[in-house]
Amino acid sequence: MTVDPQLGGGPRACDGGVARAFAFLGKRWNGVLLGTLANGPAGFAELTRALPGISESVLSDRLGELARVGLVSRAVREGPPLGVSYQLTERGAALVPALEALARWAHDHLPAEPTGGC
Repeated sequence: MTVDPQLGGGPRACDGGVARAFAFLGKRWNGVLLGTLANGPAGFAELTRALPGISESVLSDRLGELARVGLVSRAVREGPPLGVSYQLTERGAALVPALEALARWAHDHLPAEPTGGC
């Protein structure tokens, strides 16, 4: 972040990188989905069960969006039964330390959600 020393150390302008990161990760389910995949590859049905409240169409849209920006990869498992698995790419895995830090911060500084948060 950029700081102007004449303003007593306060921020002088919006940090474009932070704004872009939160615009993308703050989009409903993107950050949570990446955090879920940090635990390893998962199939579509497993992700649906892990994220109560997400519809199948939204999950499909978010996985496609995460794949388009190179954070998640999609692999088809030959059958029977045929299956699809999703996992973090190297770029996606690079976000895990930041997601873990945010989770620790939320645990320490935000009130718990009555529903558990997911």
